[in-house]
Amino acid sequence: MFKTFLHAKIHRATVTHCELHYEGSCGIDQDLLDASGIRPNEQVHIWNVSNGERFITYAISSPRGSGVISLNGSAARRASVGDLVIIAAFASVHEDRIDEHQPKLVFVDGANRVKELRHEPAGPFSGMDAAVEVEQA
Repeated sequence: MFKTFLHAKIHRATVTHCELHYEGSCGIDQDLLDASGIRPNEQVHIWNVSNGERFITYAISSPRGSGVISLNGSAARRASVGDLVIIAAFASVHEDRIDEHQPKLVFVDGANRVKELRHEPAGPFSGMDAAVEVEQA
């Protein structure tokens, strides 16, 4: 059996362009594609932190080092320049490989430059004493 798991995430990137009259897609700086393992034409989920919109499109490469995150076509109506978005891609993982699966999590600065790479999210208790929180539950 295969299950769907997070394969890559670019966390809290800033939208730099919205191009309504362009074929639909999401232009992503090639440096971010390389860091995340997302490939051109791969399906991506876009979660707009600024307004709550969620939609699916596909990735295209934007110039390396440009910091570009461009939402194109109908996706341009779901965000504004300056919005923070999470870009995620998923993969089917065979149940025999679930324990070894590690997503690539890319955290960026305000200019969409890589500032940190991880394989695990910080979790809901980040910065808190998780043991105390769980005990009270």
